[in-house]
Amino acid sequence: MKNKIVDFSTLMPIESASIYVKNTTIGTVSNSDGRFLLQVPQEFATDTLIISSIGFKSFKVPVNEFDNSAEIYLDADVASLDEIVLVAETRPKTGNEIVLKAMQKLEVNLPDSSYIQKGFLRHKERNKIEFKWLIESAITVYDSGYGSNSAEYLKVNVDQMRKSYDLRDVDSIFSYVSYKNQNSFKNRLKPKDVRRSQLKTEELVKSIKWNDNRVNGLQNIFQGKLNLLRNANDAKALFGENILDKHQFELDTILVDNDRKIYKIKISESKDLVDLETKGIFNAGYAANGWLYIYYDNYAIKKIEYELVAASEAQKVRSKRLFDTQVNHKLVMTYMEYQDKMYPNYIYYETPKLVNVGFKSDEKVTDEEKERYNKEERYYYTVQEILFSEIILDKETIQMAMDKEWDMDIFSPKPYDKSFWKNYNILLESEEDEKLIGDLSRKASLYKD
Repeated sequence: MKNKIVDFSTLMPIESASIYVKNTTIGTVSNSDGRFLLQVPQEFATDTLIISSIGFKSFKVPVNEFDNSAEIYLDADVASLDEIVLVAETRPKTGNEIVLKAMQKLEVNLPDSSYIQKGFLRHKERNKIEFKWLIESAITVYDSGYGSNSAEYLKVNVDQMRKSYDLRDVDSIFSYVSYKNQNSFKNRLKPKDVRRSQLKTEELVKSIKWNDNRVNGLQNIFQGKLNLLRNANDAKALFGENILDKHQFELDTILVDNDRKIYKIKISESKDLVDLETKGIFNAGYAANGWLYIYYDNYAIKKIEYELVAASEAQKVRSKRLFDTQVNHKLVMTYMEYQDKMYPNYIYYETPKLVNVGFKSDEKVTDEEKERYNKEERYYYTVQEILFSEIILDKETIQMAMDKEWDMDIFSPKPYDKSFWKNYNILLESEEDEKLIGDLSRKASLYKD
């Protein structure tokens, strides 16, 4: 099934709406154009398809009665405050109190035993003009449950690869210098001391691969600080016991999500700035902002929208000079409820990427051409999206999977299996991404020829 979801009052597309089969983990999310694609096995033909988005009334229809030809319009929905006032329970009233309550409830609301999730990963890197790199993979994630250390008890495996195009320029002096400084006991290098003409291409390729894994490896999403809820028990966690030192939370309003009331809470900076403590990278001096959506009835967190913006003077200067942006990390995480526990459903992570250092040419070019390069071609950023479409709780199946070798390297090429992808749910590209991916694939074909 394939269609588009639209706001009835504004006629604008609804992004990140949830489309799923009731009481299953089969589902997807809508893209920035409001469009989605979902494959539902025939055995669920008589089950109910639900389309929901926070702040809107849900759309429900039997799977076998779904109409692919007519766009789906969702009406806005608001919570009844009268019902809320009548609840005979002492409830937190401020945003800070609500969030602290939700954090206390994590051990109840998040999975407390082992599970496996199957998912789809799209990794794309681009400058302001075009895509430079694209990887699409099927992944498996094993987690022993909330409360365990993710570095030891959370594993990721790349099962299959669907697309892999890498047309980046091999000119990252910064990556080379960082790699040498992190892996050598000799005197530290500076970018100004290195000339591209003196370096072998294989040296640059090795350093770029090292930097890819350091900055954009899957372990950063799942085992790092930005997995805000799952890793809340880790030392120095961003949403740990000192959460209010780095964040303040303000209750904005109460909305409705699939017939349930949900708090909308604003995230803002507090007295301390955020430090991601990334080895070998100055990844500190940030102020947090964004939104949290927390269910009113059980304090389960449904959605996180989280940004880290350069706030210290040192980080502001660095971000402007190296990335041409002050937003260094942008994260969206949504969760699905399954058997009374909240499992990851969709992850979006965006970060600027240090690739090259500026215009390099022996030819005479105009100042306008130099400016275009430095503004539109020089600055790269990476986006990683993950859609989970299956949860496995059966202990025997989990043990069988654990007995195999696991490899979370998304950058190593793997053979393409057409039959595997025939019925595998993927994220639908936006119209803009579809065009850019098409351009990238044509360039890759020409490059091979």
